[in-house]
Amino acid sequence: MNKRWLVPFGVLFCLAILGMFLPSTPYTIDSTQINAGDTAWMLTATGLVLLMTPGLSFFYAGMVRFKNLISTMLQSFIALGVVSLLWVVVGFSLAFGESLGGEKTGFIGNPATYFMFQHVTGLPVAEFAATIPFALFALFQLKFAIITPALITGGFAERIRFSAFLLFICLFVLCIYTPLAHATWHPNGFLRNWGVLDFAGGTVVHISAGFAALAGAIFLGKRKHQADEPSNIPYVMLGTGMLWFGWFGFNGGSALAANETATLAFLTTNTASATAMLTWIFFDGLTGKKPSAMGACIGAVVGLVAITPAAAFVNVGQSIFIGFFASIMSNLAVRYKNKIGLDDTLDVFPCHGVGGIVGMLLTGVFAKDVGLVYGQTHTFIYHLLTLVLVGCFTFGGSYLLYFLTDKIIPLRVVAEKEELGLDLSQHNEIAASIETTSAKYANTKQCS
Repeated sequence: MNKRWLVPFGVLFCLAILGMFLPSTPYTIDSTQINAGDTAWMLTATGLVLLMTPGLSFFYAGMVRFKNLISTMLQSFIALGVVSLLWVVVGFSLAFGESLGGEKTGFIGNPATYFMFQHVTGLPVAEFAATIPFALFALFQLKFAIITPALITGGFAERIRFSAFLLFICLFVLCIYTPLAHATWHPNGFLRNWGVLDFAGGTVVHISAGFAALAGAIFLGKRKHQADEPSNIPYVMLGTGMLWFGWFGFNGGSALAANETATLAFLTTNTASATAMLTWIFFDGLTGKKPSAMGACIGAVVGLVAITPAAAFVNVGQSIFIGFFASIMSNLAVRYKNKIGLDDTLDVFPCHGVGGIVGMLLTGVFAKDVGLVYGQTHTFIYHLLTLVLVGCFTFGGSYLLYFLTDKIIPLRVVAEKEELGLDLSQHNEIAASIETTSAKYANTKQCS
């Protein structure tokens, strides 16, 4: 018996037993309060956002060395399981439960409010979403919680122990993600009541993931052999397409209704991503690099990241500027990261962190009626203050969580296992390549 897995298995066993005996909340539905069109769109949007995590797994896996392909994909996929259970047990309560900290000054939810999804029913809750089942709202928010720790994995890819990673993402969701979600999106959250605008997760998802990845890259240190050896660029392109497709649910779904706000978010999302993709490859060409498929994919994702906080607050022309500016800033950030030798394996901070920062600040510039271009300074000033606060909280908090995790389970694999590759050393699996398959087939023919 491997005693390392006794504790997580025991926790899961206890949850299963608790689920058997927990009193169920009546799942009452009053159809007069529910809009069928809004519900249909939000069911679709929720599925689209879930698709982003498998898309991210392909996007990341194609960028790493072949010997780490499966482990990189699994680090994204496993979040679907881990975070889903955490969300049902206590995560949703911490993010959207009754505010601790007072009315309009809340910083986290009461963990008992929706413990084990008690009182999360088919009835709408007007303060969150007035025309869709409350359970659907909770499921939609779950998909954001899933992809955030998955994004972080690119910062420390190819060198983290799988069991330690599982512990870290649990701590990150409970201690970093849920307070940010509560403060930003709950009606009594203090950032929301400051007037901070984050339509679909620029701050909560991308800036937090970017700073957490930066902290992880610094804490774990450099790989023994830093190598830019993408295993499968078509995987990167496939992942980008899945992300782009899913992002329409990410941003469009954040309207929480099938209406003109969702349509505007859909439009600005597509436009910003298209602009950023072209800007990246043209800027590479302008500075002496060959336009590449990898660059086009990274640029597209940067555009999606940058428009996320602003998607329903800006017009289509402003979304072009956001995509253009964010793409250049992230491109320069990647080059600077390479220059100083920071081993953020898959450029999470330069792309998601910097892209999110640019999008957040430009939201304060362009947001309709309250942005700088409309002569208002309040929103922009509070966005600057929030950027400093969130940056310190997510970087410092994540660094502390890496430290605590490392004390319980060493985070980094030993040198021999890193050299062997995480696919074999952590999972005893290997991705089958065409060459490997062909060689096996040839050997089989010879033997026969």
